[in-house]
Amino acid sequence: MPRRSGFQTGTEIDCMDIKRKIYWGWYVVLGAFLILGINYGARYCFGVFVKPMSLEYQWSRSVISLGASLMILSYGIGGIVSGYLLDRMAPRWIITIGATVAATGLILTGFVQSPWQYYLTYGVLCGLGTSCFGVVACSSSVGKWFIKKRGVAIGTASVGIGAGTMILSPLLGYIVQVSWRQGFIFLGLLIFIGVVSLAQGLMKKTHPEAYGLWPDGIPQTPREQPPEIPLPALVSSDPESNQTGVPSLSDIFSDSRFWILALCYSLAIMAEMAVFVHQVAYAIDLGINKIAAASSLGFVGVSSILGRFFFGWLSDRIKDAKYASCIGFIMMLIGMVILMNADNTAFLFVYALFFGFGYGSIATMMPFLLADRFGRQVLGTTYGVLTFFSAGIGGGAGPLLCGYIYDRFGSYDYAWQFYLAVLVFVSFLILTLKPRHPDSNH
Repeated sequence: MPRRSGFQTGTEIDCMDIKRKIYWGWYVVLGAFLILGINYGARYCFGVFVKPMSLEYQWSRSVISLGASLMILSYGIGGIVSGYLLDRMAPRWIITIGATVAATGLILTGFVQSPWQYYLTYGVLCGLGTSCFGVVACSSSVGKWFIKKRGVAIGTASVGIGAGTMILSPLLGYIVQVSWRQGFIFLGLLIFIGVVSLAQGLMKKTHPEAYGLWPDGIPQTPREQPPEIPLPALVSSDPESNQTGVPSLSDIFSDSRFWILALCYSLAIMAEMAVFVHQVAYAIDLGINKIAAASSLGFVGVSSILGRFFFGWLSDRIKDAKYASCIGFIMMLIGMVILMNADNTAFLFVYALFFGFGYGSIATMMPFLLADRFGRQVLGTTYGVLTFFSAGIGGGAGPLLCGYIYDRFGSYDYAWQFYLAVLVFVSFLILTLKPRHPDSNH
């Protein structure tokens, strides 16, 4: 086979062959789908551990919630570091290191005897570890490979979150009936074996330009091929880049649009994580069967799959994706209203349908809106910082505040009312988000 000018190395020929068959970006989507499924399935099923740990140790809901909140806060802090590294190196090593740390933390959690041990193993080790293979690493990796198909690509990858929750929640509910300790050990082994294998196989490339490829896998003529052109040199070829090139982080962090996104998603994820951690215990308190209560988390995952596909599809087709985000928040608040009035299994699953569909928008819309407003070249770093505020601070506060309200009043009623008001607020606030080019409104 004759060599073409500019495509002399084995790596370049290999990339040409990949592009003629299946665009490598879709392998990244597959890897992100599976890794997110394991990550979020393992973390979002935590609600099944609340009741048995509380009964065995006589720990209050606040004590147990603090461990979940520390995990989420550590996840947010780790997201800054992993996002920064993701803009500079292949994601497979970031993911591999994180999976090893998270697996160690989960396995050790199965042997804890005191709150401080629980806070260290689950709160710190698991949080820092999972941040390296969460939405920052996975969705940012996907976002770098797509422009026109970004909504569908990120939406498809984030479906893994729902699929993992759907599968692991009832499975862990069954395992925890035998031993909650075995549940943590099972999750640790699953993460170490599954995530490390997927990272080494499917997440080994950085961005398309580094391999002579174009975003979205759009075929180009040989003259238009960009063999191994550094990313900064391609800024002008990216339709999302403005004439001044890639925005600096100081420009982004002084932009009101970033802080509107941070506030909206911090509050939304605060409500989301409070519900995820406490809904199983809440359902059991209502007299609902333990397996049915755990399965309701899985059903949230099922409905979120539909939401991720829908919001990814919608974002590629409407003028401004902020309206899709608003719809997602409204669906979550409808679900919250139903949860507040749930008194049987049927109502619990109706809640899960609405809340899950709406919450499915979050993992899709956060990276989409960031890339749309600021460009994909700094997606890893900006997404890492946004995740710190939204998942770390907002998500971390949610379960702890909810547990405190329960311990203070002996009921979740006031907590649900508070989070309902939060979701109403963010549904309106997201609509104030300015477009990509603020001057276009003038």
